[in-house]
Amino acid sequence: MKRFNIAILSLVSLALISAQVKAQQKNFNQLFTAGHANAFIGGLYDGFYPYWQLKQHGNFGLGAPDKLDGELVILEGKIYQTQHTGKTFEVDPKSLTPFAAVNYFHADKAIKLSTEYNKASLMALLDSITANSIGIYAIHLKGKFKHIKTRAFPPVNQKPYTPLAQLLNKQHFFEYKALDGDFVGYNLPAYMEGANITGYHFHFISAERNAGGHVIDFTTEKDMMVEIDFLDSFTVQFPQTNDFKSFDFKKDRSEEVKSVEIGKKE
Repeated sequence: MKRFNIAILSLVSLALISAQVKAQQKNFNQLFTAGHANAFIGGLYDGFYPYWQLKQHGNFGLGAPDKLDGELVILEGKIYQTQHTGKTFEVDPKSLTPFAAVNYFHADKAIKLSTEYNKASLMALLDSITANSIGIYAIHLKGKFKHIKTRAFPPVNQKPYTPLAQLLNKQHFFEYKALDGDFVGYNLPAYMEGANITGYHFHFISAERNAGGHVIDFTTEKDMMVEIDFLDSFTVQFPQTNDFKSFDFKKDRSEEVKSVEIGKKE
């Protein structure tokens, strides 16, 4: 009887593992977004989607914490928050995010850089690799950075919340030199504008997992590794909240998005 019970438990365990593998395979090459980018940019900062559930849709990605206190990075299945103070830590899985994008990362292309790159030259290189105008690309950079400038917004605490582009004067900047770490981000096509942030979007996490933020500027050292995952579909989970249902989606926020991405008014 004991052997029979062990056999049953083994079969159940194998079935659970198989189900998990199938779930991951089903989501491979798919971008999952919790929240809506324009709604977030427009001031919907209340978290609604739990981190533990977000990790069921991917092990790689980026986003924002509840009430806007900093930036998120999802890497190797762990979620890190960099607050406006610069403090960086792994999040409580029961906490909530108002906006995040994740996927199961599997590199379809890997390149080792043999020279230094600044932001402009690296974006030009990535343009040559991600040239498909309808392509969805997850991008991972790993190595030593000669210089990095990142930012994080402070928390908000009084509704109605101010749109993000009007909070640019409150963002906190961090500058690091000779620091190992990872860039986690995406290059998303124009047809995804609104629900997601299109073009390039990167967040940083240091190798020691004690520094991070939204990437503003950088210069790499030599021997940087670039990995790109070609995605072919996306899913969006909208908040089921009254604020979201009453949000003004007719307003064009493309210029606001650009200002927020580069950290200043153009």
